[in-house]
Amino acid sequence: MKIAYLMNQYPYASCTFIRREIAAIEAGGIPVARFSIRPSKDLADEADKQELEKTRYILGVGAIGLLLGLLGVAFKRPLRLWKALQLTLKIGWRSDRGVLINLIYLLEACVLLQWLLDLEIEHVHAHFATNGTTVAMLCHLMGGPQYSFTIHGPHEFDKPEAIALPEKINRAAFVAAVCSYGKSQVFRWCSYKQWSKIHVVRCGVDKMFLSQPYVPLPNQPQFVCVGRLGEQKGHLILVESVSQLAAEGFNFKVVLVGDGPLRNEIETLISQMHLEDYIEITGWATNAQVQQQILDAQVMLLPSFAEGLPVVVMEALALSRPVIGTYIAGIPELVEPGKCGFLVPSGSASALAAAMRTVLQTPVEELAKMGQAGAESVALYHDVTEEAKKLVTLFQTYLENG
Repeated sequence: MKIAYLMNQYPYASCTFIRREIAAIEAGGIPVARFSIRPSKDLADEADKQELEKTRYILGVGAIGLLLGLLGVAFKRPLRLWKALQLTLKIGWRSDRGVLINLIYLLEACVLLQWLLDLEIEHVHAHFATNGTTVAMLCHLMGGPQYSFTIHGPHEFDKPEAIALPEKINRAAFVAAVCSYGKSQVFRWCSYKQWSKIHVVRCGVDKMFLSQPYVPLPNQPQFVCVGRLGEQKGHLILVESVSQLAAEGFNFKVVLVGDGPLRNEIETLISQMHLEDYIEITGWATNAQVQQQILDAQVMLLPSFAEGLPVVVMEALALSRPVIGTYIAGIPELVEPGKCGFLVPSGSASALAAAMRTVLQTPVEELAKMGQAGAESVALYHDVTEEAKKLVTLFQTYLENG
């Protein structure tokens, strides 16, 4: 079985789950060819830098390479190219990115097609139902291998018709969702007859987290929030919650691990509310640094407005740290209130402050019990080795039935 992975951008700081998944598949004896439309810059993690060397980049061929790819397909497969062009125009008219960008996807698919045929790839798997999956779909229509994709959310669920999600589901061999919530959202955009090819394959954590010796919770009250500093993560609500608790006289610290477009706005709000002694922003961190930041905290915070099922929740629970999350998407499937964490309404600074207040008033021993319960749940449902096996089984099944 010859498998290829296709991503829009790979590797990058917040996609360690893809790297782990590929590594787990290869550990099972199946080599994976890595393709990406474009590379990332400023990688912090050494493992990501190694993946960079293993990945072939479509846009690396340049404009001339894209044109030669198109001419090659036009000469060898003119009818298939015509069908792919028709589909490109169809989805391009509805796309939020326009026809021209989708025509570029077609050029990218022509280049990828030749690479896949040269390597005799039998199946392509994409992560996220965006342009990488568009390229895989067009490549398949031109005579390339069958494809599947993992849908994460929330962005794919925000604009399903604009990214031609129904078309992609219809033409895919199968679709993997990272949680039951995600699976239900895919159901909304395909017919009942196709529901059987929608499967839950969870993101997982590896031995770096699952085999980590237990580290007791620190006595110092410290929270950690790991994630891109963007609109959907709810950091501004978190700053408001910290302000409420600071005014009540609580002594604690919140560490924000990550970077992003809202960093300046978050830093400005922290300054305006005089919370510099309460909140620290570290910027991007390596996988090992993220792990250490989680271990240095008593509790993980995730005040998100929109998610799929964040991998950082799995990482925190695997390290026996309880999680405060919001009642959205797949988070309640993993964070069980009162057992391994707390759930609050999304967008409510007062509710988030109340949960943090509860943590600050709870003995460390009780928080430790909650963290250990979470570690047991993650080991059972989010071991990347076991989830990769499920994915490989799907590859094999759909190749045999294809």
